[in-house]
Amino acid sequence: MSQAQRLRQTIEDEIVAGRIAVGARLDETQLAARFGVSRTPIREALLQLAVTGLVETKPRKGTIVSAPEPQHLLAMFETMAEIEASCGRFAARRLVPDDEAALRAALSACEAAAGAGDAEGYYAENYVFHAVVYRACRNAFLSEQARLLSRRLAPYRRLQLRARHRLGQSLAEHEGIVAAILAGDDVRASERLRAHVVVQGDRFADLMAGLRSLSDAA
Repeated sequence: MSQAQRLRQTIEDEIVAGRIAVGARLDETQLAARFGVSRTPIREALLQLAVTGLVETKPRKGTIVSAPEPQHLLAMFETMAEIEASCGRFAARRLVPDDEAALRAALSACEAAAGAGDAEGYYAENYVFHAVVYRACRNAFLSEQARLLSRRLAPYRRLQLRARHRLGQSLAEHEGIVAAILAGDDVRASERLRAHVVVQGDRFADLMAGLRSLSDAA
């Protein structure tokens, strides 16, 4: 892995983890100083991130963490919902003992974080939970596509969990998803995952309000 690739991975991880916020400006000089490198590998890393859509270059603003237009963001969530629905359907049909154990453990970790009122901890465990569902579908290509889009949407999924009562709702949805997968009910698992991920109505309005708050604070 080249220096630029390592830097790209580090910056991407920080965006996904929420340590670099949506709308934040990524200054090449500051990043170079922080990582103790020249601006060249930083510039290359940012170009690589731009390909993923996580960052974009804007006139007079430079490189910022991407904040898509509402309709584009909605389209991405719709696509993610369909991908996760497929993962859930296959997982219910193809569940093996190792994946069942991992799914139960991931749900327990979500329950513990929610019970402690730990929103950041819950977000981290939520990410693991969905990754386990992807793996359990036993379709390597589908799992990889789910993982890639999930990372692309990670900053916005984090914002969703900040909405009032959303954490408790998310946990209840996780419990329903696990119940359907363990029961081998592929139709219900698919439906529950789709409903869990897609943003419509009030959920989309809450997400947009969160993005506006970030923009006002920038």
